[in-house]
Amino acid sequence: MSLEQNKAIVGRWFTEFWGNPFNPDIIDELAAPDIRFEYSLHKPMRGRDQVRAFATNFRTAFPDLNFWGTADLIAEGDYVVGQWEGGGTHTGPIVFDDLPIGSAPAASGKTLRFTGKTVLKVQDGLIVEELGLDDGVKVLQQLGIIPTSRT
Repeated sequence: MSLEQNKAIVGRWFTEFWGNPFNPDIIDELAAPDIRFEYSLHKPMRGRDQVRAFATNFRTAFPDLNFWGTADLIAEGDYVVGQWEGGGTHTGPIVFDDLPIGSAPAASGKTLRFTGKTVLKVQDGLIVEELGLDDGVKVLQQLGIIPTSRT
């Protein structure tokens, strides 16, 4: 596939998977059956079912969750890189019980706003990898799991 086709696939993924409203059908449409899905604060996931469970839990905890791109997508070969910002308000159940340190209590009311970068690998029209680095320290501070520094 061309670089522009790969960028179009990732653009749809960012809009329909990470955007609001969430389209859960996009997982079966654009994710490879054995997708590798990893972000800095969460245990690595493999396969559509684990990605679907992650997205469902995240959106149950943060019903207003939304992410958007903050720069043009960059593509080279099978890879597309995106820069983003997003967040939401925690009004649902316990969130992020897979964090390496603690979790937030149910319906904490805390609002998250954070940024990150994601590298996605597209092969034969499907996303086979999504590897992201987010501002994990900021997330943990906003959830009240670790203290903010004082200056």
